[in-house]
Amino acid sequence: MMRNLSCLVAVLCAVFQLTGCVSNETYRVKEQEAARLGKSLEEQQGEGKKLAARNEQCQGEVQRLSGDLKTVQGERDALATSKKGLEESLRSTADSKNARIAELSQTLGEQQTENKRLKDELVRQQKLKELEVQKTSKTYEDLLDKMKGEISKGEITISELKGKLTVNVVESVLFDSGKAEVKPEGKAVLFKVVDILKTLKDKAIRVEGHTDNVQIGGELVRRYPTNWELSAARAINVTRYLQQNGIDPHLLAAVAFGEYHPVASNDTPEDRAKNRRIEITLVSNE
Repeated sequence: MMRNLSCLVAVLCAVFQLTGCVSNETYRVKEQEAARLGKSLEEQQGEGKKLAARNEQCQGEVQRLSGDLKTVQGERDALATSKKGLEESLRSTADSKNARIAELSQTLGEQQTENKRLKDELVRQQKLKELEVQKTSKTYEDLLDKMKGEISKGEITISELKGKLTVNVVESVLFDSGKAEVKPEGKAVLFKVVDILKTLKDKAIRVEGHTDNVQIGGELVRRYPTNWELSAARAINVTRYLQQNGIDPHLLAAVAFGEYHPVASNDTPEDRAKNRRIEITLVSNE
């Protein structure tokens, strides 16, 4: 473009010279004007180059920002997807927790109901136990009152502990030595016991036979080879007498302990006499 302008100036100068119509001063002014225009053109071209560079820079910045925008949009979409998944996960977890809470609440309610039932049953059992102890104590008091004579003679001892009542009758009152048949005077003692025990319907009556540790000898061995047999026979005969005199047989049991549950040492005649006994025990009817 600069070249074209120079050519134009040269042409004009030639025309002016040829025609002779243009003065030297006019020529000089035109030449200065042409130079000024050329310089202005150069300045404009330089400014254009700067603008082009800046435009290119702006385009690069736009491209970079566009890339950043796409990245941000991608991250935003990823966050939205993640948020949606998190919300669904939280909703699922909340539903699961609520279901578990409902299940535990139901279980707790059932346990509370069962605990109340068990508590009520415990109270009921305690009351029944108290009544049972009271009945046993009443029976104990009645036996003490009715058996005063026998107790004072040492023929009978009566004990009561935690609802368990035991009538301990020494062997000599009930049996002759080496025999299992109840003597008449022994039956008279037992009859007093029967008169009280036959009123009881909620107690089991266990008749226990006990001996000392002296082994059976002589002719008795044929009938009672050991103390087991002797204690069993005596317990059975007492049990049969109780049944014959009004005690419900369903409440009765005969038990033989032989020499193996002594209450004394067996070292003296007096101690061995204590071990030879019949115990009538009242226990819970279960």
